[in-house]
Amino acid sequence: MAEITAICISEQKGTKKHEVPFAELITEHGILGDAHAGRWHRQVSMLSDEDVDTMRARGAVLSPGDFGENLLTRGISLTSLAVLTRVQVGSAVLEITQIGKECHSECEIKRMVGTCVMPTRGVFARVITGGIIRKGDRIEVIA
Repeated sequence: MAEITAICISEQKGTKKHEVPFAELITEHGILGDAHAGRWHRQVSMLSDEDVDTMRARGAVLSPGDFGENLLTRGISLTSLAVLTRVQVGSAVLEITQIGKECHSECEIKRMVGTCVMPTRGVFARVITGGIIRKGDRIEVIA
């Protein structure tokens, strides 16, 4: 079963994301209160907890949000989803818009362990249908 293992936000751009117990996803906007929300294609960022585990195995001590992800997931191969795939997360629906990203700077994690998973394993989405999501909510591919 695929599920959310953490939900993270940052109130200001350039600051570290922190874990929250639940979030409200706003249609065509993103997560209420997250600085990266807005009318663009990267409203919600997602990363697999399994990919974070590969970084932990290299010696990195990591917490949810350390890669700038909004949703940390387990049990779903995010990078195998095609752009425009829709997933239901709790009562909300997200549409995958981008897989991977250009790393804008040498992050602390890359300096520490030699690599970073977010540029190649991170996935971005826009909110098609809003709703409240919580840690432990199921994730299901619907289209």
